[in-house]
Amino acid sequence: MTITLHQVVPAPIREKALSGMSDIWNRELVLRAGDHIKVKAPSGSGKTTLTHIIWNLRRDYDGTVAYDGVNVLDIPAEAMAQYRQEKLSVVFQDLRLFGQITALENIELKRNMPGKPYCSLEKVQAMAAQLGVAHVLGQQTSTCSYGEQQRIAIIRALVQPFTFLIMDEPFSHLDRDNARKAAGLIAAECRDRGAGFLVTDLDDDDLFDYSVHLNL
Repeated sequence: MTITLHQVVPAPIREKALSGMSDIWNRELVLRAGDHIKVKAPSGSGKTTLTHIIWNLRRDYDGTVAYDGVNVLDIPAEAMAQYRQEKLSVVFQDLRLFGQITALENIELKRNMPGKPYCSLEKVQAMAAQLGVAHVLGQQTSTCSYGEQQRIAIIRALVQPFTFLIMDEPFSHLDRDNARKAAGLIAAECRDRGAGFLVTDLDDDDLFDYSVHLNL
């Protein structure tokens, strides 16, 4: 899968995007499966806007976003759903977990979304043990700490097939040790699938072996 941004300028931050300081806004950028991309930017520079534009959640921008050469605005709803089920996964900054159901039920919604589970329940449990959240799988998600919820959201993103993973500040509420564990799991899953990823953050880090560094 390739994701192409061609001279994208988001309306809410138009002046900043046209300043010429960004490696992404108002430029030609191609994201490919296998790329490990770090996007560093201060608050208010559009990290979440970027992830939402790539995911085709918002369309208030000039320029073009394309999946495999096709403008996302021209992709029918059914085909877009298929991209999100089979090729493109995401960890939103606000997580978008359902608080009234358990952590495991949140994961299971994604694991079973295509109709046939991509990975086994045993693998889900192993991921949860690796990230130190096995004990909260049966809890209502709203009762989990935000750091626990972040780890649940990461597992949820990994239990579906994908060739590209988008993560918006996925470790913001994790200590160094837990962030390393989560990054290790993500890197292993992406390596096994030959998948690429893009992660946004406020600062530099050494959690991944990045192939591309971009400033927003």
